[in-house]
Amino acid sequence: MRTLPLSGLLLLVCLPAFGQDAESRLLEMGLTLPSPPEPVANYVRAVRSGNLVFLAGHGPMQPDGTYITGKVGVDMTVEEGYQAARLTGLALLASLRAEIGDLNLVTRIVKVNGMVNAPDDFTEQPNVINGCSDLFVEVFGPEIGKHARAAVGMSSLPIGIAVEIDAVVEVRN
Repeated sequence: MRTLPLSGLLLLVCLPAFGQDAESRLLEMGLTLPSPPEPVANYVRAVRSGNLVFLAGHGPMQPDGTYITGKVGVDMTVEEGYQAARLTGLALLASLRAEIGDLNLVTRIVKVNGMVNAPDDFTEQPNVINGCSDLFVEVFGPEIGKHARAAVGMSSLPIGIAVEIDAVVEVRN
């Protein structure tokens, strides 16, 4: 809410800011977050330290519980890899919501690390990880959703998943 002067009067105006209501934005986009995935080894999905939440590496889990596997550039196209990264972004948001209770508490997506399962000569990692980055900007808006990022290639990833992404998120205390 902002108060604006108007001909000597004060007018109270509700100015919706893009990204201020991430939960509603997800609904508007027709997106439902999956159940947070269970860790596949000896770690936790998220750790909160002060106002930072460190999200563990997540993979592209499909609604049936299986993962999208294979090498981008060999077994799937860059666009299919992008969709796998977007799906991974939804899993990250699900774990984040489970940790903090409400995505509207997010004040900034700080850092995203994206790993792409690809052959040695593959160079389009940024285009693949954009699937996650674009999702975060769509949900939170550019002021909150834009982040620092690494997008790198890997010769393999756990259980053969196409992408693995972790993130650091700032939240209100």
